[in-house]
Amino acid sequence: MTKTLKIIEVKSEIGAGTRGASLGVDAIKIAALDFGSRFFKKHKTVEVPNENHLLLETTGSPFAKRISGILTMVERVSDEVNSTLNKNEFPIVLAGDHSTAAGTIAGIKTAFPKAKLGVIWIDAHADIHSPYTTPSGNMHGMPLAMALDEDNTESKVNILDQETINYWYQLKNVGNIAPKINYRDLVLISARDMEKPEEYLLKKNKVKIFTTAELRKRGVERTVIETLKYLDHCDMIYVSFDVDSLDPTASRGTGTPVAQGLTEREAGNLMSRLITNQKVCCFEIVEVNPTLDKENQMAEHAFEILIKATNAFRNE
Repeated sequence: MTKTLKIIEVKSEIGAGTRGASLGVDAIKIAALDFGSRFFKKHKTVEVPNENHLLLETTGSPFAKRISGILTMVERVSDEVNSTLNKNEFPIVLAGDHSTAAGTIAGIKTAFPKAKLGVIWIDAHADIHSPYTTPSGNMHGMPLAMALDEDNTESKVNILDQETINYWYQLKNVGNIAPKINYRDLVLISARDMEKPEEYLLKKNKVKIFTTAELRKRGVERTVIETLKYLDHCDMIYVSFDVDSLDPTASRGTGTPVAQGLTEREAGNLMSRLITNQKVCCFEIVEVNPTLDKENQMAEHAFEILIKATNAFRNE
């Protein structure tokens, strides 16, 4: 039975350090118009209300900026993803900053609490910091730590106040399930910009990582086969694609560009091959920032990747 695609728009950027990611979803829609595509007309769309008004308030804790708003967003995204899956629809999440991915994971786990969830994280960064280890306090560097229930106190550099500790505990426990995933259920693709505390966790937990160079050496097809084989013990798989996994020579339209990334073609092939796997239950594109771009290039790349993936999904 073919599932209906449902687009969940999350125009939130309170977890990012650079302004503009909340405009990414609309930039992708503009790219669709420029390509003459009816994609956004064809599919059901829902927008999750955001908390971007908090950008005009003080950041609160320097080690977990706007954490109260992040909690609100993670809960809202979780509810929307949960209800979408309960209607047997396939959620495609288009989001601003990556912090709300913790909500996507929480929503999948709430819908299927007994299922073992695998995560394929295609990103220049590991996003596995906690408020105890973050150098920036920007919470888009923390969604995997939220899902893994990870504090990494062994690498602690920041002293937190009680309010931040309480909010962080709540974030890790959204949906009343913690941890939601285990390190063995995680694959990172194109990760290449990590700080010491993150490197410590990745090494300690033997996390599976395919660097861009390894992906090129193996080829996309082989990388996908190996990734899915590695996650074969999982019942369901969620794919999160941060556009900063792309090489910045293609486009700089994201807040944290890092050299030696994927080409748009490699990313498109990767996504279209992954999404045809029966276990993939949700996929997500995040961190398009048109304010840092010229001629909306990153949104165009993101839209082409989205189209490749969804066409593959329909033609499986």
